Amino acid sequence: MTELAAIENKISAIRKYLKILERYQALSQEEIENNVDRRGAVERYLYLACQAAIDLAEAFISRRNFRKPSTFGEAFQILQEEGIISPPLAGKLMRMAGFRNIIAHDYEIVSYGIVIDVLKHGLQDLEEFAKVITERC
Repeated sequence: MTELAAIENKISAIRKYLKILERYQALSQEEIENNVDRRGAVERYLYLACQAAIDLAEAFISRRNFRKPSTFGEAFQILQEEGIISPPLAGKLMRMAGFRNIIAHDYEIVSYGIVIDVLKHGLQDLEEFAKVITERC
């Protein structure tokens, strides 16, 4: 698979996961948190959307021959340094990478307020990132 095809696949994946997650946005925190199936779906699709954004950042960095990141969050910092994404978007995406790590590794201590905040307010950041990368390819 070419680097461009990998980038296109990750953009498509992000948008697919965002579309699924949008179905849960109208639900309250209690409706999600107290339903094991909803809770699992929201956490899983947030994880997948975050991971796809990280993969997209890394694929774009590779395509442009930018320096290699040593952490997931650093990938977004590099894109900011290279003028690809704005500092505010980079900051949001770096926090999203940290959120992904918590969902992946410390899922037993996940604050559901944070999960709901990402669900209700963070999806547009992932869409904005996908749009910026689409425009830059």
